[in-house]
Amino acid sequence: QVQLAESGGGLVQAGESLKLSCLASGKTWTIGVMAWYRQTPGKERELVARITRGGVPREFGDFVKGRFTIRRDNTKNTVDLQMNNLTPEDTAVYSCYAQDQGVDYWGQGTQITVST
Repeated sequence: QVQLAESGGGLVQAGESLKLSCLASGKTWTIGVMAWYRQTPGKERELVARITRGGVPREFGDFVKGRFTIRRDNTKNTVDLQMNNLTPEDTAVYSCYAQDQGVDYWGQGTQITVST
């Protein structure tokens, strides 16, 4: 069993930056890929960024456009998402994802609201 806990969400103004953190606990030693997703009302959940266990970013959403960076620290069981130059279109619930031996795990999600 894996538990994921997100932190770092909140209210920011357009153009500002924010860092999200995801802490994995439980059976963490075999976790493979981890990722950040987001979802807004009226839209399907979409991938923000994905990273391998070895720390290699694999994918970014088309909307990222170089603004976001995903990092992973397996000694701390964390994956962070640094988001720069935020826009109101980035407003969403951001959720941490992890896969462990074929099983998907999700965090509760954290709200990010970007004001104009």
